[in-house]
Amino acid sequence: MMRYRLFGRTGLRVSELVLGTMAIDDVDECRRILHAFADAGGNFIDTASAYGASEEMLGTVIDRRDRFVIGTKYTLTRDTSDPNASGNHRKNLIRSLEQSLRRLRTDYIDVYWVHVWDRHTPIEETVRALDEVVRTGKVLYIGISDAPAWVVAQANTLAHSRDQTAFAGLQVPYNLLQRDIERELLPMAEAFGMSVTTWAPLARGILAGATGRRTDPTRHTERERAAAAAVDTVAAELGVPPAHVALAWTRHRSPTVLPIVGVSNATQLTQNLGATGLTLPDDAVAALEAAVPFELGFPGDFIAECDRSPHVYGDTVHRVDAHHQHRTNTGGHG
Repeated sequence: MMRYRLFGRTGLRVSELVLGTMAIDDVDECRRILHAFADAGGNFIDTASAYGASEEMLGTVIDRRDRFVIGTKYTLTRDTSDPNASGNHRKNLIRSLEQSLRRLRTDYIDVYWVHVWDRHTPIEETVRALDEVVRTGKVLYIGISDAPAWVVAQANTLAHSRDQTAFAGLQVPYNLLQRDIERELLPMAEAFGMSVTTWAPLARGILAGATGRRTDPTRHTERERAAAAAVDTVAAELGVPPAHVALAWTRHRSPTVLPIVGVSNATQLTQNLGATGLTLPDDAVAALEAAVPFELGFPGDFIAECDRSPHVYGDTVHRVDAHHQHRTNTGGHG
């Protein structure tokens, strides 16, 4: 049965796996998926205004609205011929929100996400506009997806200083093949107490095992083949499906991470839900990360060296117990 995590610093309880709805294209299957997710204790659903008919299907099949935490997104264009039908400014925010509320057949959104950073809209404009819709009750909490760490940090610092609603969640890609968020984004989110919902935890099927891959294995890069082989090997040793290993890896590094499990049918969902019971042994983590080396780069690796250096902190450096360290910056990087 699913366990729950607190969403950011809000106190909101969300399931440890998030249901991704982008690939669902049938109403009846959507209903089966939702029931299977709820039966397992799942309550956190991810959709977006740009995910085709996803919002409308959810609005049709959800019959216990208050039991679910619905997150949807805005930014992407609603009308390709209208320059103001996209972006993170107030006009597009309001129109997109009204559209999502109609589609979802609800009078509020639990988590409203900025879908991607809009370079043309000042972040203070976006934060102010989001705070206003929170104050109206149409949105309860806010999050931001696919943005640089400095933008998110600036936004939350502005929000805190102005008594406005801060971003409680960050949404980014994360898997064994794509660990970029460990450099800046994940430590930033941990420092601000944000939850991190991660998309593509199976690297678009590459890490899901031979039966689950959506891409042609013959077209994979050498690095992708190495990762898939390592996942398959660990899965065989532990007696679990490869997808469970890939999902468990995304969860082991930080308790803030909530993987988004995107499925197109209830069978896929049921198979992936088993990952919640898997904790990877240290030697399995080491084997996975050794197969696809990753370096934090500057300043992460440089600062880690400084942390251990008597030249920087004196001869007692090895006898100082750290008050707090981000898990992403401790130990080896694969």
